[in-house]
Amino acid sequence: MGNTVRQQEFREATYEDLLALPEHLTGEIINGELYTQPRPTPAHARASSALGAKYVPPFDFGDNGPGGWIILDEPELHLGDRPHIIVPDIAGWKRTRMPRLPETAWFETAPDWVCEVISPSTAGKDRVKKMPLYAEFGVQHLWLVDPAERTLEAYRLHEGQWLRIGAWVDDDIARIEPFAAVELTLTTLWSA
Repeated sequence: MGNTVRQQEFREATYEDLLALPEHLTGEIINGELYTQPRPTPAHARASSALGAKYVPPFDFGDNGPGGWIILDEPELHLGDRPHIIVPDIAGWKRTRMPRLPETAWFETAPDWVCEVISPSTAGKDRVKKMPLYAEFGVQHLWLVDPAERTLEAYRLHEGQWLRIGAWVDDDIARIEPFAAVELTLTTLWSA
């Protein structure tokens, strides 16, 4: 008799699976699979918070900037019919596409810009699983921020594919689309 390998039956994750997670974990559902990770590290939270503090006043509130955006931390996105339930670290919608917030606790309109703050434990998921979904659902701009490497990579969607438009490191100063109207000094993103 040969060895028999039983294939485990795949069960698609549900929203109830997300709600049942312990408080110390966050989760997302991508292609029916549940992904969990612990709450972000302080370096991760610093980078994300600093970006929000930099871009919300001029682009969301219109303070000393062009306005025209809604920018939110960790919005829950329900994209597609399946749906994929993903949570970027920061996302922004042009007000022309989303003039007001939805009544639900999640968003079914894909953002125009997303930013993922990556770590060794999330980089693979962010690059291999989430980037293609963002492209599929028409997100126009994507940033990847890596606090450990002190880098920021920016991408623009071009003919359904991600085109890398630039990368910055350490203390570089940059004007990065879609927020090129405001200068960003990268040192503000890194932990003190």
